[in-house]
Amino acid sequence: MQAKSCFLKGCLVLFLLPLIVGAVLFFVFRSSHDLPGRFVLTVPLGGSLEEIGSVRDAFPLSGEGEQLSFQDMLFILDQASHDKRIDTVLLEIGNLQVSPAKITELRSAIAKVRAGGRKVVAWLHSAEDSDYHLASACDSVIVERGGYLLLDGLKAETLYYTAPLEKLGIAFQATQWKKYKSGIEPFTRTGASPEYLAQVNSLLDVVYGDYTAYVSKRRGFSRDSLESVIDNIALVQAEKAVKLGLADGVASHWELKRSMARRISGKEPEKADDLFVSAAAYRESIDWPAKADTDDAVAVITLSGPIVRSASGAAMASDEGADVGMLRRSLDAALEDNKVKAMVLRIDSPGGDAFAAADMLQMLDSAAVKKPLVVSMSGVAASGGYMAALAGKTVFTQPLTVTGSIGVYALKPDISALAAKTGLGRDVVTRGRFADANTAFKPLEGEAYRKFDEASGFIYDDFVAKVARSRKMSAAAVDSVAGGRVWTGRQALELGLADSTGGLFDAVREAQRLAKMDVSKKPRILLYPERQPWWQMFFDGGPAAVARSFGAAAIGEAVSPLPAGAMLRMIAIAVRSGRVQMLAAMPGEIIIR
Repeated sequence: MQAKSCFLKGCLVLFLLPLIVGAVLFFVFRSSHDLPGRFVLTVPLGGSLEEIGSVRDAFPLSGEGEQLSFQDMLFILDQASHDKRIDTVLLEIGNLQVSPAKITELRSAIAKVRAGGRKVVAWLHSAEDSDYHLASACDSVIVERGGYLLLDGLKAETLYYTAPLEKLGIAFQATQWKKYKSGIEPFTRTGASPEYLAQVNSLLDVVYGDYTAYVSKRRGFSRDSLESVIDNIALVQAEKAVKLGLADGVASHWELKRSMARRISGKEPEKADDLFVSAAAYRESIDWPAKADTDDAVAVITLSGPIVRSASGAAMASDEGADVGMLRRSLDAALEDNKVKAMVLRIDSPGGDAFAAADMLQMLDSAAVKKPLVVSMSGVAASGGYMAALAGKTVFTQPLTVTGSIGVYALKPDISALAAKTGLGRDVVTRGRFADANTAFKPLEGEAYRKFDEASGFIYDDFVAKVARSRKMSAAAVDSVAGGRVWTGRQALELGLADSTGGLFDAVREAQRLAKMDVSKKPRILLYPERQPWWQMFFDGGPAAVARSFGAAAIGEAVSPLPAGAMLRMIAIAVRSGRVQMLAAMPGEIIIR
C-alpha cells in the first residue's frame, strides 16, 4: 500500500512539475517584456529590409537572430505613433539598401509618429544618400562623432554576363515582347540598349528629383544648395554637416543615449540603458501586428520576391521567392476564416515565371469573388508582380513604386560550345521533327526559333488582354503603355494602371470599406503566409532541408557579399532545366541607390 502511495505521489510530481516550471517560465517571460512607463524606442534601419521575414522559425541553436522586416517596421512605427509611454523614437540608420518607394512609405510612417506627439531622432554612423534621405524625415539628425555623410548622388548599375559566359562556352537565345522588355540584355548583349537607358534615365530623374526636393524642404535650404553639396563636396565630415545645415548635432552613441536619458529622467541616470527599449523587445510586448478594436479581421497576404513554382509545393523561405503553393495556402486560410472579412494583397515582386504568375491571378480572381481584395504595391510590383495585382478591386501604389513592365521574354540556354570544348559527345534518336529542338546542346534555328518567338508572343497577348479586362481599357491602349516599359507608381496612376497612391494601412482601410466593416474601428490584422515551426521542414524537405536551413544561409553570406538578384534567380531556373523558360519579370535588375 505504501509503495502504491509513493507511486501515486511520484506520478503527481511528474504531472505537476512541468506545470510549475511552465508557469514560472511564463511569468519570467512576461515580466521580461514589461516596459518602463517612459522610454526611448530604438529602431535599427539598415540593409535590404526584406518585405517580410522568413516564413519559418529559425532552427534551434543555429545562432540566427530574427531580422526585422520592412512590414515589421511599418507595424512597429504605427503602434508607436499612439503609444504614450514612448518619449522619443531613435532611428539608428546605416547602410540602408531599399527601394525609393520603401523610403517614401517609411517617411510617411515617421510623419505619423511625429504627428502623434513623439519626437523622432535619426542617428547616423557614416551615411550615404538613402540613409540621409530617410533621416531628413525626422525631427533632428545626429551624426556620429568622427563619422561623415557621403552624399554623392544616385546610380543604377547593370552587369553584363554575355562575354564571360561565351568564354565558358555558354550562351543564351532569347526573344522579347516587346522592345522595352530588356531583362534579357545582361545575357544577350555587352551593353545597354537605347530602350533600357531611356527607362533607367527616366526613373533616375524622378527618384533624384523626389530625393532632392524632399530633403531640401525638410532641412530648410534650396535644392540647388543640396545639389551643390552632392556635386562639389560629396564627402562631408560630421562637424561640417552641422555647419552646412545638413545635420543638427554630433555625438557618439553613448553620448546621445546619456543625453536622452537625462532629459527623460531629469537627472544623471545611473543606468541609461534602462530607459531604452529595442524594436524587437517592443514588438514582443504589444498586440501584434496591431491592436484591434473589433474581432473582425483583414488578411494581409504578401507576395515577396521572384514569382516561382516550387517542385514540391512546399512552403519556401521568403528570400527564395513568392511561391504558387504558398499563395494557395494563404488564400485558403483567409477564405476559410469566417472572421476575415476582406483581404489585402501586398506585392513586392519583380515577377518571374509567367505561367506561375498566371496561376496566381486565377487563384486571386477566384478568391476576390468571395471576399473583397485590395492590392498594396510596395517597392516593386512589376511584370508578373503586376499581373497578380490585376485581381484587386482597388490598387494602391507608392509614388515611386516600380510597376508596369507588361511584357514577356523567353530564354533558352545553349551549351553547344561548352560541349565541344570539353569533348562531350551526344547521340540522339527522335520521333517527331521538333523532338530535340529545345535541347541545351544546340541553338534553335529556322522554324523552331519562330515557334519559340511565337510562344512568348501568345503569352504577351494574353497578358495585355488580362490588363485590358481588369483595368477596363482597350487592348490597344494597354499595348501603348506596355511593351515591357516600367513606370513609377505616380505614372502608373496617370496611365490607368493603378487607382490610388497610398501605403499598406491605406489599403487596409479601403478593404474595410469594401467589406462594409466599421472603419472607425481598427480590425485584427492576420498576416500570411503564416509562420511555420522549424520542425515543419522535416515534412517539407527532409534532412536536406534541415541542413540547408542550419548552414546554407551563413555559407552563402560568407562567399557572396551581395544578395543574388531576381534576374539571376530566373536565369538559374533556365540553366537548371536546360529548357525554354517563359518569364514575366522586370526588365533588368533596376536598383537605384
